[in-house]
Amino acid sequence: MKRKSYEIDMCNGPLFSKILLFAIPLMISSILQLLFNAADMVVVGRFAGSTALAAVGANASLINLLTNLFIGFSVGANVLVARFYGAGKEQDISETVHSAVVLSLVSGLGLMVFGMAVAPRILVVMGTPGDVLSQAVLYIRIYFAGMPVILLYNFGSSILRAVGDTRRPLYYLSGAGVINVVLNLIFVIGFHLGVAGVALATVISQVISAGLVFRCLTRMKGGCRVEWQKMRMKKEKVMQIVRIGLPAGLQGTVFSLSNVLIQSSVNSFGSVAMAGNTAAQNIEGFIYMSMNACHQTALSFTSQNFGAGNYRRIGKVLMECLAMVTVVGLVMGWSAYLCGGRLLGIYSSDPKVIEVGLLRLSVICTAYCLCGIMDVMVGELRGLGYAVLPMIVSLLGACGFRILWIFTVFQSHRSLWVLYISYPVSWVLTGAVHMVCYILIRKKLFSLQEGKI
Repeated sequence: MKRKSYEIDMCNGPLFSKILLFAIPLMISSILQLLFNAADMVVVGRFAGSTALAAVGANASLINLLTNLFIGFSVGANVLVARFYGAGKEQDISETVHSAVVLSLVSGLGLMVFGMAVAPRILVVMGTPGDVLSQAVLYIRIYFAGMPVILLYNFGSSILRAVGDTRRPLYYLSGAGVINVVLNLIFVIGFHLGVAGVALATVISQVISAGLVFRCLTRMKGGCRVEWQKMRMKKEKVMQIVRIGLPAGLQGTVFSLSNVLIQSSVNSFGSVAMAGNTAAQNIEGFIYMSMNACHQTALSFTSQNFGAGNYRRIGKVLMECLAMVTVVGLVMGWSAYLCGGRLLGIYSSDPKVIEVGLLRLSVICTAYCLCGIMDVMVGELRGLGYAVLPMIVSLLGACGFRILWIFTVFQSHRSLWVLYISYPVSWVLTGAVHMVCYILIRKKLFSLQEGKI
């Protein structure tokens, strides 16, 4: 199959340089996407107050809870397109791409209606303080109005990643990110719209980035090209997407549930603790998304090489992605912790807010590479077609452990430090089990198809 200029040949030639060529634009894209939220936080914290900042932050874990199931389907689309692409099956690629695009729009509409109706009630159940609740409800209703385009962007960019194209999503997010920042300043400072202003700016920028990705898909050559007359869901391809993506989505959803419980525990310490926790989470997001690029790289490279039958190359993909994520996690995590005071000062000038934020950074960021290692192992297993196993391990080892921690250790020793330390402990446990699973699967799978390697 002839490769296009934006695509990377994952199945042949030098590996590490291609992994970097794939991962670095993806890291930058992920960071730019987070700048949408960072711009929201900085502008609302500086010009609308700490209560407004807490209102925006209170929605983060809830939004993830409600959207992760459908974002998981985009993982299924990525794996399937990459596998067919590696095998050179153009017709299967086309059917998968069109099914994924329609599925994203249908899911987005359903999630929009559900989120706008149910999310405000969940905020109450989470114990969101009264001085924060009304603004949090306003933000989340506006945000969910843009859910169809948010899912369209996620599915569209996952298709581009599957064929090795991480540069064009970077260009699109760069433009949308600039527009988001400008609109934040106009809506919040100029029109005094507060949380409604940052929500509107986020949705408008997502519309732009989704539109650009969709336009890109309609102009591609080969099986990835989207054509209006082919816009329908093929039952077989949808079922395959769901089979791979549903476990990933359920894993993300239940992970978010544990984070909602942690957010509820943070809420019990008051709005200052919420604001500090929110600012620290936002800083951590830049590190996590950079490490997640390594996860996406392992997923796409493994899927394509598995489809092409290059089994020996898959082990090299894992080792190089693990090395990359460890370096990224250590360098970025410790840098964020050591510069934490100055970074948190961007979000709030309140010393108490900064103190809470520093506490979280000292626990999470210094050990963040462990989370990256865990995620790369998950990407490797999913790329090999094992979707349910990493879900079960992650749910029991990380999510289940955190929930158990909240209702036992945290209840006996109520402090933010005790709450936060559950994260690195869960990463060590879950990552170790994933590694054992990979070793066993590798022996079984590769011995059947190629012999032991």
